Amino acid sequence: MTSADSQPGPDAEGVRLQKVLANAGVASRRVAEDMIVAGRVRVNGEVVSELGSRIHPDRDLVDVDGTAVQLDQTKRYVMLNKPTGVVSTMRDEHDRPDLRRFTQEWSERLYNVGRLDADTSGLLVLTNDGDLAHVLAHPSFGVAKLYVARVDGRVTAQTIARLTKGIDLDDGPIAADRARLLDVSAESSLVELTLHSGRNRIVRRMLAATGHPVTELVRRRFGPLQLGPLPAGRARELTTVEVGALLTLARRGAERPLAGQETQ
Repeated sequence: MTSADSQPGPDAEGVRLQKVLANAGVASRRVAEDMIVAGRVRVNGEVVSELGSRIHPDRDLVDVDGTAVQLDQTKRYVMLNKPTGVVSTMRDEHDRPDLRRFTQEWSERLYNVGRLDADTSGLLVLTNDGDLAHVLAHPSFGVAKLYVARVDGRVTAQTIARLTKGIDLDDGPIAADRARLLDVSAESSLVELTLHSGRNRIVRRMLAATGHPVTELVRRRFGPLQLGPLPAGRARELTTVEVGALLTLARRGAERPLAGQETQ
């Protein structure tokens, strides 16, 4: 048996690894060969450094420099800046505005990863990758999310400290990973919160418990994804780098026990 044969996915029916990487948009075939020889590519968790290696893209997992690579070109990953007034479902049984209007340019049937309530705007991931959606949408996985909230009243440094120290709610204590005051006026304040919790409407409930009910709420970050300048009501496909970061996050948590779903 040759050294190539000892690598993952060795049989001739597979596809050469450098071709798979090129087809996935990681790099040109020549650069992909350099990556393989340099030991930067892993297949199913094992470093593959032999150019003769063949894999099965439909079942093998590949990463480069620790970042997952999506080999299935039928998968779509879309970022939407969901506007307020839209419910987080593809077809609402009560005929309220739903997500279908934002997915018309994609032929694939997309689904939302998690939810934002109708009064909350911001970053929502849409995909036809059911495995990824199943992992990332569940609160037990704990994807970090960053929100910016406009609240009633003047928020103080003591309130910010309370948010990170912990607040007792009806369904148990909760603490933000980070909190900071962005702006304050006589009648309202702008607060940024980062937390992993997926408990329903947790941001609104936390701030209401401090005496500062939310009047506007937007999600600016979901895991490794940043909303950036994407206008409200617009959607775009994720870049190769963004897809890799999201898949890496999902694969790391794929074996965790999952239950429930989030709504903010």
